[in-house]
Amino acid sequence: MKAALLQLNVSDDPAQNLVQTLAYLNDAVATGAQFVLTPEVTNCVSTSRSHQQDVLQYQDQDQTLAALRNAAKEHGVWVLIGSLALKTDDADGRFANRSFLIDPQGQIVAHYDKIHMFNVQISDTETFQESAGYRAGTRAVVVKTDFATLGMAVCYDMRFPLLSNAMAQAGAQILTYPAAFSPVTGAAHWHSLLRARAIETGCYVIAPAQTGLHASSGTSSRSTYGHSLVVAPWGEVILDAGADAGVYAFEIDMQNVADARRKVPALHNAQPFEAP
Repeated sequence: MKAALLQLNVSDDPAQNLVQTLAYLNDAVATGAQFVLTPEVTNCVSTSRSHQQDVLQYQDQDQTLAALRNAAKEHGVWVLIGSLALKTDDADGRFANRSFLIDPQGQIVAHYDKIHMFNVQISDTETFQESAGYRAGTRAVVVKTDFATLGMAVCYDMRFPLLSNAMAQAGAQILTYPAAFSPVTGAAHWHSLLRARAIETGCYVIAPAQTGLHASSGTSSRSTYGHSLVVAPWGEVILDAGADAGVYAFEIDMQNVADARRKVPALHNAQPFEAP
């Protein structure tokens, strides 16, 4: 099956970002892709909560979601919207970091709210407290399509193998990890983590990413690592997008999942054990 991921460099202006995302999606379809994936926070990268309050929308009003649903229907393709930053009705005003799977009829067949919040102190000058602005999800999501069974995750979720293992045990053949990864942790851990998740589960791992310095209107800018990655079930990297924004096409063959799991049936061999 032909698929394509979009590596984006979005700003804090959702309307402006949508123009580029749709152009890339059209280019992806032109390659013959039947499944197109976008990164985390496809609609807006911003470090300002007040700016997000001004420009973000609730799910039912979000222009990016509506436009990508229409595009999926127009082209008859599956689209994984890596995630959108969305307003919620939470009393504390926190947003949702929500991934969507759209079918070729433009319908939302599944959505997933990022479970693991990126609360870290990488250095004295680089600290993230994602839970201050976003509320965590609580439910893992595995969804069957006509080409494979997908396990949906987002970015920091890749550091938690219990989640990937649970999705694989529930039938996932492809794990999606759309991301907006820190350049520091990306250089250190990105490839290792994604290859490990593929090897442990015998799944394809697809990780479309944000890249570069993100334009910002009067607030501090953020940089992301890029290197959107596709890892085959045996652990080999079949696509590394490097640092440039654009469209990256690749092939997936579900027989490779069966072959990897036959060679090393780790999911079948897993045993219950008592915690230390």
